[in-house]
Amino acid sequence: MPFRLLVAAVAFLAAPAFAQNFLWRVDSITNHVWLFGTIHAGKPQWYPLPPAVGEAFDDSTALVVEADITDKAKMEESAPAMAYAKPDSLAKHVPPGDYERFLGVLPRYGIPEAQVAQMKPFIAASLLVFAEWTRLGYLPQLGVDEYLLEGAKVAHKPILELEGVAEQAKLMDSLADAQALTILEGTLDAIEKGYAARQIEDTVRAWHVGDEDLMLEAVRRYDEKVKGAADYEEKFVWSRHGPMLDKISNWLDHSNGPRFVAVGALHLLGPRGLVEGLRARGYTVKRIFVAPAPEGGKKHE
Repeated sequence: MPFRLLVAAVAFLAAPAFAQNFLWRVDSITNHVWLFGTIHAGKPQWYPLPPAVGEAFDDSTALVVEADITDKAKMEESAPAMAYAKPDSLAKHVPPGDYERFLGVLPRYGIPEAQVAQMKPFIAASLLVFAEWTRLGYLPQLGVDEYLLEGAKVAHKPILELEGVAEQAKLMDSLADAQALTILEGTLDAIEKGYAARQIEDTVRAWHVGDEDLMLEAVRRYDEKVKGAADYEEKFVWSRHGPMLDKISNWLDHSNGPRFVAVGALHLLGPRGLVEGLRARGYTVKRIFVAPAPEGGKKHE
């Protein structure tokens, strides 16, 4: 799997999703921004995105993403945070039992051991999650983030970052060894027991109908069943929102043109999500409803 897809996994081990009506407009006195929930893997029939999303994108003077995963130079610079230098290896850092379990699930995805031998435990867990998405038919190269990034390039629209590849790599590398091993162990459990597949299908189903409660319930259920999932969610979702809110607020408080902010949908939802965070800061927040497409992904007319 290309390295850039592993970095994309930071947004959601517990499967973030975009919904066809997960779109909000946030207004200040001087400016407005659009918030759009994305999913980091997808299917061809999901495109083009609904007209309301396209109109919001066209209205914006810049696309904002968590990190520009299409910037190959930045991805290469962050590689040391993701992998061990030889002769060190994953096998030297993982308990023998869990490493055997890890090797046992690789054939499920057609992944050879040599491809993952140098990965750090968190990245190995991320690879398994994305491999499970792919097994179910959702391809990382067809993720909504990549679709929007390509669209911005075609439209010569500036691309801005809420965090950036280096910042996300730093966050991943900050995991204590024990935390990373717990995440890997929990991911193996989730795959072996079918929790990961159910989580993926439940969040995709929530996406198709734009149901916030259904998506949050899927995450809550996963957290209860999977070791380390709740701690992962805290570190890699909710704890990141302070700086994100500061950046979005800065754009809202200046007349520099609308921004189209595309983030993993879980970041937008619930009492600790970006939507409520911006509302608490005094901005006017309105959801833009779009009739959901059927699961076949046909464009709504």
